[in-house]
Parts: sequence; structure tokens; C-alpha cells
Amino acid sequence: MTQTLDIRKTVLCVEEIHHDGGPRLATPILKGWCAVILKNPFAGRHEPELMWMMEAMKPIGLMVAQKLLAGLGGDPARIEAYGKGGLVGSAGELEHGALWHVAGGYAMRGLLGQALSIVPSMTKVGPMGAVLDLPIHHRNAAYVRSHFDGITATVPDAPRPEEILFALAMTTGGRPHARVGGLAQDAISAWDGQR
Repeated sequence: MTQTLDIRKTVLCVEEIHHDGGPRLATPILKGWCAVILKNPFAGRHEPELMWMMEAMKPIGLMVAQKLLAGLGGDPARIEAYGKGGLVGSAGELEHGALWHVAGGYAMRGLLGQALSIVPSMTKVGPMGAVLDLPIHHRNAAYVRSHFDGITATVPDAPRPEEILFALAMTTGGRPHARVGGLAQDAISAWDGQR
């Protein structure tokens, strides 16, 4: 089954973090998210076969990843951590948000080049303006504790009941004043996506 997906809009939000109550950073950390809001073709009914949409979403995932990377300066080498999520409108179901796993996660990892960690994710069903907290961790080693983070995505008029909001998140650094130990970024050695 081939269908066209109807995008209503995209939203980009970028933070420039100079400090978090501690010393001012020599280079501010950029942290942002980009969301696409589109019509949910399965709204209002249970559809057993969803896989055609996962395939159709692949170019959309790449577009969202490219917009976000451009908003963070455009250099894939500067991106240290990432995450993703889906917010399904009330006429949809949780499984519709899971369609973003391949389309969003693989597109972002491909765009960045070396990105060994699985992309952490959050999916939920909610009303317009609901908050979606996107989990974030290091792109090459999920156990790098300084990069355990998140960012909140919200769009006041989305998702409408028959829509889905899909979002990606990226950052150019970990938490601004990380000091709780654990695996450090410069100590990644296994190159297995975990350690």
C-alpha cells in the first residue's frame, strides 16, 4: 500500500546554554529538538498493518534530522548526544508513535555518521499541547553518565486528535556541570554503543 503522508508543519527549538548555575562555559552547549506534525492515517480505528507508514516516514525522518542539525550549526562532528520521541493524538494509539523508531532513529544516526548507541526514545498518547520529554544519551556509548539528559518538546496546537508529533533531539555536549562520575566521554573504549 502506497500513501502520501500529510505534514501540517515542522517546529524547531534550539537552546544555547551558557551555564547551569556553575561556572560559565567557554563554549555554550547547543541543545535542541525538531518536530514534524502530520496526519495520522490510522486515527479512529485499529489497523493491523502499519509497516507501509514506517517505510513512507524514512524521508521525513531525514528531513527532520537535517533541519535539527542545521539549527545546531550544521557540523555532525559536534553532536555528542541524541534522542527521539512520538506524541500521538487522542484518536490514535501508542503503536503509531513507535513507527518513528526506524524512520527517525536510523535517519539521524545515518546523517551523523559514527553513531553507535541506540537512540533513546519516549512515546505516548496525549492532547494538544502535551509535554513530550525526549530522553538523551551519548551517541557512541550509552553508559557515558555525563550525557544522561533530556529536553522537553511541546507545540501548543499539536497533536490534534488525528495527528502525530514526531521529534528528534540532539546536543553538542553533556550536562553543563557534570560531576557525578561514571564512564567519561574520553574513556569510551569498547566502541559497542554501550561502553
